[in-house]
Amino acid sequence: MKRIKTISIVVPSYKQESTIVQSIISLDNALAELPYKYEIIVVIDGYLDKSFSLLKKIHNPRLRILGYEENKGKGFAVRFGMLEAHGDVVGFIDGGLDIDPTSISMLVNHFIWYDADVVIGSKLHPVSQVNYPFIRKILSWGYRSMIRIMFGLKVRDTQVGMKLFRKTVVTDIFPRLLVKRFAFDIEILAVAYSRGFKRIFEAPVKIIFTNESSIAGNSFSSVISRSFCEAILHMLWDTLAVFYRLKILRYYDKKVSIQ
Repeated sequence: MKRIKTISIVVPSYKQESTIVQSIISLDNALAELPYKYEIIVVIDGYLDKSFSLLKKIHNPRLRILGYEENKGKGFAVRFGMLEAHGDVVGFIDGGLDIDPTSISMLVNHFIWYDADVVIGSKLHPVSQVNYPFIRKILSWGYRSMIRIMFGLKVRDTQVGMKLFRKTVVTDIFPRLLVKRFAFDIEILAVAYSRGFKRIFEAPVKIIFTNESSIAGNSFSSVISRSFCEAILHMLWDTLAVFYRLKILRYYDKKVSIQ
């Protein structure tokens, strides 16, 4: 690919007033170490707390803060921000404190080394530093096996909330996406692969899981909770819906209005 000049990073944020400012400062510090111009786009997924007003107090010309009134889901927020980005390379990172933003530099290096279409953070990369609870390993293994069979993706880990894309991939793929909440990572990668963007590579990340209520769950009690089981069912349903649209309806091959 041509030389990278600008990187855009989208940060979806939902009710994270206690951590979002620290997250953005850490991300800004990490990006400042790279030899590229950059922008950070925070998408407030529903004005439900003080996140928007807190971020507005940060005087940083590289920071853009977008949002909307109602919560629409992480997938919608990421899509919203990605289509507003201007960088040669566009990516997203979860707004919490689990993923170390310094990992972005390794993803960018992989992007250049392999002339990639997509680079994704991977917990299973041999160089990754991950505090990975046992219950998450079991759940991830099962879901990963299902994804490999259904979509033929040649990657080991699809769920880490840090991914980078060539701008042309974003322009082609993101207007086609439908998943707003669950399984949107799978939809992105499966559609990209089916559209001919097959140069998808994994890069190491540093992750320390801290959110006890996250979808993957850290304990047995979280796994058997009603909310967790409902989230898993929703993810499975969304995954099957992506498969149906991709393999049966060929929905993603239809022409779309590129924004």
